[in-house]
Amino acid sequence: MTKKIDAVGFTLDQKQSDLVETKLKRIGYADDLIVDLIMKIKHDKAYSFDTTVNFKWGLQAHVSSDDYDFAAALNKTMDLLDNKVKKEKDKVQEPK
Repeated sequence: MTKKIDAVGFTLDQKQSDLVETKLKRIGYADDLIVDLIMKIKHDKAYSFDTTVNFKWGLQAHVSSDDYDFAAALNKTMDLLDNKVKKEKDKVQEPK
């Protein structure tokens, strides 16, 4: 899985970058199913996460969330992303 994390309008400090990397390990079980993950983090008054995941079979999943707290916004995004990835993984692995 290729990861691309972009901060828009601000610079990610080391602590935030480490937190993102740690949280992305949560979907590590799907590394072989995901081609790439693109995460854009914007910060105006609140942190806004827009994440797109491209699966090997051509499907693209998109999740987004926002919160005034960086960690809370990241947790919301990871909850949504984890559910989306699990659903897609289950669909692909269902016997036909």
